[in-house]
Amino acid sequence: MTIYVDISAAAHRRAGLGRYAENLTRALVPRLTHKLALFYNREKGVTLPPGLEHLPSRTVALSYKSWRMLVWAGQLARIPFNRLIPDAALFHAAEHLLMPLKNIPTVLTVHDLIFRYLPEHHKPLNRWYLNWTMPLYCRRANHIIAVSEATRSDIINAYHIPPEKISVIYEAADPRFEPQLHTVVEAMRARYHLPEQYLLYVGTIEPRKNLVRLLKVWEPLYQAQEVPSLVIAGHQGWLSEDFFTALENSPARDGVLLTGYFQETDLPALYSGATAMIFPSLYEGFGLPPLEAMACGTPVLCSNVSSLPEVVEDVALMFDPTDDEAMAQALRRIVSDQDLRTTLKEKSLYQAARFSWGRAAQETKHVYEQVLSSCHATP
Repeated sequence: MTIYVDISAAAHRRAGLGRYAENLTRALVPRLTHKLALFYNREKGVTLPPGLEHLPSRTVALSYKSWRMLVWAGQLARIPFNRLIPDAALFHAAEHLLMPLKNIPTVLTVHDLIFRYLPEHHKPLNRWYLNWTMPLYCRRANHIIAVSEATRSDIINAYHIPPEKISVIYEAADPRFEPQLHTVVEAMRARYHLPEQYLLYVGTIEPRKNLVRLLKVWEPLYQAQEVPSLVIAGHQGWLSEDFFTALENSPARDGVLLTGYFQETDLPALYSGATAMIFPSLYEGFGLPPLEAMACGTPVLCSNVSSLPEVVEDVALMFDPTDDEAMAQALRRIVSDQDLRTTLKEKSLYQAARFSWGRAAQETKHVYEQVLSSCHATP
């Protein structure tokens, strides 16, 4: 009997969801030995992440949008897709898409409910789809994994799911995120033409990341030489036009550096070289970039909302992301207070070490065992 994990998000390289699917799967491999198999929707050019090609896999040759609509239609009509995953003992949907199955237990990972709590920050069609499908998927799943207590609370409040049906299993930074040697940082700095001092944002460029407000708050501080340049490392997401318009019209445009394409292997050095990492997001299901920064020993200042306090606890300088003055004070303090940065750097490494993909995989395996046991199956 086989446990299938839907790794579509990793095969399609979809940012945070992809990192979750890939890292969890890698950590599950030694814990499930020959029981683990992969499932993903296969389009032209889509391949499995390196190192996972040896695992048995099943695919469906449909585009992402077509597959999503077919899954929803199958759920509504209660048409099981069992033939796509033969000999399955359990199916784990690692993103917000639960394939309809009959007599096969299912686990659904819910990363966030951004589309519900910040609807204006989502594309209309995607918001429409998720508002219709997520309540159904959450009800149909045998068990739900939430990536934070904040997400678990959102699911319960939004869909009235019994609390005992939801387990919180935290994500983690990839092991490659660790403090980098000075020579490695300097080589990266030269490659991307970065200044000696810089504030760093890492993440997708989209409205909920609150970058327009960050730019507005940072501008006068930079012009007054109170803070260094701002480096933004992230792919352009949806609804990002307002940010690029604000950036084009910024009186401090010369102080903002967009990395554009950035090699993933350089990211630990980018974190390590930063004066501090700033993450002013309005909502996060988990919040991986602050954790990655802390794993590199980089001081973090971030929002005090949603899941972020769970991730950073007292090892970051937090602020209200809707309060310009609070953000400005945090920026001034993190730059001017060397002792604070040293303290945060020391504590950050210990805080980041509390999260690991090994632990996440072990807890996920325990969920599988509980679900299989409750369905009278043998793990």
